Amino acid sequence: MQKSKRHFLIINLFLPLVLASCATNNLAKDLKPVTPEKTIYNAPYFSNPEIDYVYKATINVYRNELSGIFIAKKINDATHRVVFTTEFGNKLLDFEISETNFKVNSIVDELNKKIIITTLKKDFRLILRSNYIINEQLEDEKSKVFKSDEGTNYNYLYINKSDEKLYKIVSASKRKEKIRIDFASEKNNIADTIVIQHYNIKLRIKLIFFKPN
Repeated sequence: MQKSKRHFLIINLFLPLVLASCATNNLAKDLKPVTPEKTIYNAPYFSNPEIDYVYKATINVYRNELSGIFIAKKINDATHRVVFTTEFGNKLLDFEISETNFKVNSIVDELNKKIIITTLKKDFRLILRSNYIINEQLEDEKSKVFKSDEGTNYNYLYINKSDEKLYKIVSASKRKEKIRIDFASEKNNIADTIVIQHYNIKLRIKLIFFKPN
């Protein structure tokens, strides 16, 4: 009965994803273009195949909240495996993700909806991607920003000039910002906190790293 109730709650949390709102893309208005210092940016997080990246996950969809466990593991040079479970240990999904490929190993029926899979695939690919091709570089006093084209969308990677840490990624179209990802990190290679905020849907995902004792 508990598992059935949990699955019913999950699908009702994700149903509002079909609703969208508009936003204006003003990302570059306060940034100045500079000569790119590199052509490829190697993302530091989720890059070590010897680490199981385990996070407490909280998902907010409109006024609803769901908690669970997010686990990511780099299984080869290009691919990560992602497992998401409830707090009771019930597996909700099991994905394999690379920059070019995506495989669903398993997913509960309640989550096996195209819009849910597409949304999570985009989110997970942004935080797990190993390399970004740099098409343009911008900057302000605090940050240097690498712009990486992705089809009709653009990913802006914000690097803090003072410590060279990646602290934000924004995915946007020409007209509007779509997703913002904020990273907080004590070490350069592990993100202690990750917050994924959608602008065109009321979806927010927060991940908090389980630190080993």
